[in-house]
Amino acid sequence: MHLALNQLAAHLQKNLRPLYTLHGDEALLQQEAADAIRAAARAQGYTERSSFTVAGAHFDWSAVLAAGGAQSLFADKQILEIRVPSGKPGKDGSVALQQLAQAAAGNDSTLVLVLLPRLDKATKTGAWFSALDSHGVSLHIEPIERGALPQWIAQRLHAQGQRVLAGEEGQRTLAFFADRVEGNLLAAHQEIQKLALLYPPGELGWAQVESAVLNVARYDVFKLSDAVLSGQLLRVQRMLDGLQAEGEAAVLVHWALAEDIRALKRVKDAINAGRPLPMALRENRIWGNKERHYERLLPHASDAALARLLQSAHWVDGIVKGLKVPDWPQEPWQALQRLALQLGKLGLAGRV
Repeated sequence: MHLALNQLAAHLQKNLRPLYTLHGDEALLQQEAADAIRAAARAQGYTERSSFTVAGAHFDWSAVLAAGGAQSLFADKQILEIRVPSGKPGKDGSVALQQLAQAAAGNDSTLVLVLLPRLDKATKTGAWFSALDSHGVSLHIEPIERGALPQWIAQRLHAQGQRVLAGEEGQRTLAFFADRVEGNLLAAHQEIQKLALLYPPGELGWAQVESAVLNVARYDVFKLSDAVLSGQLLRVQRMLDGLQAEGEAAVLVHWALAEDIRALKRVKDAINAGRPLPMALRENRIWGNKERHYERLLPHASDAALARLLQSAHWVDGIVKGLKVPDWPQEPWQALQRLALQLGKLGLAGRV
């Protein structure tokens, strides 16, 4: 049974299932979901707790199975937590998890909580995960994307009795806050809590937030594509500066930008050859947010513009590998900034 994170609170108020699987890379949200499940379990008499972290190929799963089948001497009910940080339980673990999942349906004395990182499609179709999903409740903990971050911050502030000013200043305050904490949700949570310590309940002005919130943003090179294709030029500059400061490899950033340029060119060529846009996108494995960006951007992308971008990507490939190119910055990150802004301006034109 699949359950969205925002449905968890209502679900726990109605009933408690004997098996929960949480998977995703957002540590804060996973921890909060696990805490909510534990609290609901304790309220129903699950007062004992056993915890196992699967580390290494030779982990002893027999201890987990024994704990899952054991009755506590001091309480009728227990919580059995199993953390698999790698997301790969191995052959013995696969068998053990399937056994635990099958036993969960008839076991009202043990609540099993399985904590996993983000899983790929192949793993989610495997026998052990399918067993966990079919015999219990699974929650995919999705990250908070940049566009939803201001609203998330506002909701967290509201929960502690605070709010930004109404109107444009409040929106500007939330946008500033989001820029400072993008990609680092745990730190964002800590900065929100800090505001509760610094200021009383009520309205928060721009100056209060600006003086209190630290710049704790962490950037993902694979999120750079979204900013570039949507024409968010200031965000692109900020992300590139952040990636450089964090020591990201310039060659990886170039690959991400060049991959989008090559994909745009392939889709445009397919359209020129008579392919409908939806078919051209599917054939080139473009979907999700990127599909929406391409649909908006491609009508404004001429063949000449894409050819120039392809040539620029070729030149920057040489620069990040130590070659010199006339009329281009010789410092790799400066060249990457120029390439990203060239592509970003095309994305910006698609928004007009």
